[in-house]
Amino acid sequence: MEKSALDIDMEVPQCSEIEMMEMGTSEAEPFSSDKNVEGCHSNVIFSREAPLVIKEDLNTSPCNCSVEKLKSKLAASASASASASDKGKIERKLCRQDRIELGRLFQGAVSSHDWELADSLVVLADPQTLNDALCISLDSIWFLSKQEELYGVNGMIKRIIDSGAYDFTRAALRTSFLASCVSACQSRTMSLAETVTVMSQRLSERLQECNGDEVLKAEASAKVQKFTEWALKCISFHSRSQGNTDRVFQSSAVEIQLQLSAFKNFLELAGNRLSGRDFSEAFDAACFPLTLFSSTFDHSWASGASATAVQGLLDILVDGGADNVNQCFLEASRFGSTELVRILLQIAQRNSLDVDADLALGFASHYGKIATMECLVEEGNATAFLGPLMRAAERGSMTVVQWFIQKGCREMELCLALTAATSTSQLSIAAHLLPQVPHHVITALAPEILKAAGERSGGSLDGVAFLLRADFLADPAATYAVADVIARSSGEEGAATPELRAFLREHWSEEAYLDGLRLGELHFLNVVRILKRGGLESCLRDLPGPLQVAVAYLPLYRECVGRGGKLLSQRHRGLLVEASRRLGGVVLDEPGQRRELLAVLEQHLPPFLLDRAGVDY
Repeated sequence: MEKSALDIDMEVPQCSEIEMMEMGTSEAEPFSSDKNVEGCHSNVIFSREAPLVIKEDLNTSPCNCSVEKLKSKLAASASASASASDKGKIERKLCRQDRIELGRLFQGAVSSHDWELADSLVVLADPQTLNDALCISLDSIWFLSKQEELYGVNGMIKRIIDSGAYDFTRAALRTSFLASCVSACQSRTMSLAETVTVMSQRLSERLQECNGDEVLKAEASAKVQKFTEWALKCISFHSRSQGNTDRVFQSSAVEIQLQLSAFKNFLELAGNRLSGRDFSEAFDAACFPLTLFSSTFDHSWASGASATAVQGLLDILVDGGADNVNQCFLEASRFGSTELVRILLQIAQRNSLDVDADLALGFASHYGKIATMECLVEEGNATAFLGPLMRAAERGSMTVVQWFIQKGCREMELCLALTAATSTSQLSIAAHLLPQVPHHVITALAPEILKAAGERSGGSLDGVAFLLRADFLADPAATYAVADVIARSSGEEGAATPELRAFLREHWSEEAYLDGLRLGELHFLNVVRILKRGGLESCLRDLPGPLQVAVAYLPLYRECVGRGGKLLSQRHRGLLVEASRRLGGVVLDEPGQRRELLAVLEQHLPPFLLDRAGVDY
């Protein structure tokens, strides 16, 4: 089977916590609230994050010979640089290979909690490598399990910052993303291998739902996959180091408090070097993986132990100045990330923040995210049903329309939804909604319903014809009358559109009925003339009577039956009234006699040509 873009070898102890392969000196592109692909945050675009394949087991301390060899090499390099310079102080700048080697050794020291070795390596680092070391140390906090480990990593982070590390933004964004992945992977519903596939599929689905340039979307996908692969490798390594070969370790409440304490310590050390924008982007970074993973979570995952760490992280980021809770809330609703929606509702409540549950309901309903809609109504107290219901009716989304009806809609909301479905000729939706609207509402607003549907029709009046054929006023005379009134109305302000008036005048007005009678009589006379005429046409006289009737009236019969409904259009009604009088000698000119009129024709047509499926008996 061909591997997906995110298929990675989880059996090799690779923890890409240090991304030295593509570092350079340029600033990393952080999670951003700006939008590159229309409708999607640029989110996880870490141009400098590249996985490093670490070949030896990082659970053991680095070899002393490697450390001493690197120290000697760097000391010689520093001495040579100093002798070549007249300045008293120079800024060390390591070559790419030295940064890779130093980073690899530092990674091993942190993973094995060898703080003395790690400290000795910090002394050798240049500013860029110090930034990398800060990221490595900060990432390790989400795997803390003991108090002494907390003391060690806190001291190491302080040591690195005191030595000159300055890229706090990158460290905060990256570790927020990783923390979210750790919490997400602690869902017991899937293994790490399954997690990789799910992440890839959900990312593809999310980008497909976005508008925008396909090239930009492809680039965004590649960058997200690259960084996500790093995060999952990192989690896999730490999970195996704690004895879990397939599933992510489950942190206890005590361990989570240790991890959050370490993150708070980092923020205190960073101080005002992290801005409100940094906190907002870190919040976005933490939310993004949950958006992709959320569909795999158990119901109520957000209130379980697995989500405790990420909830604590998000609370801390809000306290620090993140102001995009509502924005992330809307994005999560749009993509149906129900458990993330639940988390953000809880955070908003705890921090007295406003989130727009009604707008979120509109996003969720537009994409048919029923579980998210349920959460927004039951837990977010969303009550604005009208807009989402009308848009669902216009699109023909039966599942969403049925959900709103089951939740309980006001009479006018149902009436307006019926109008919306009618205007866009969503006939199945209109048929479902029509019985739900109270009769007194339709009776009072019948002309306005037809006019509004015609005005927003976009050219097709099938929806209007459906309402009339369905006898939406439950009174044939009244239904015909309202159509006739609109047909005869003038073009003054507030009147129906010219297209609607012309349509009703031709098919549903009293004038149309009289025209049908006239054409029916003319048609009968023409048939008689043909039968009496000599020549080749006289062979019609040799046909049995039922077949003669079929030649004359089968097209009309099939057209009337095919339209369905309870009422005939006035034009068809006139034609059938005249045909019944001529064929059966009966006058059926009362409104609402569709069945009786068709029955007269059926009595005179060959049985094998009848189609009773469309006749409501």
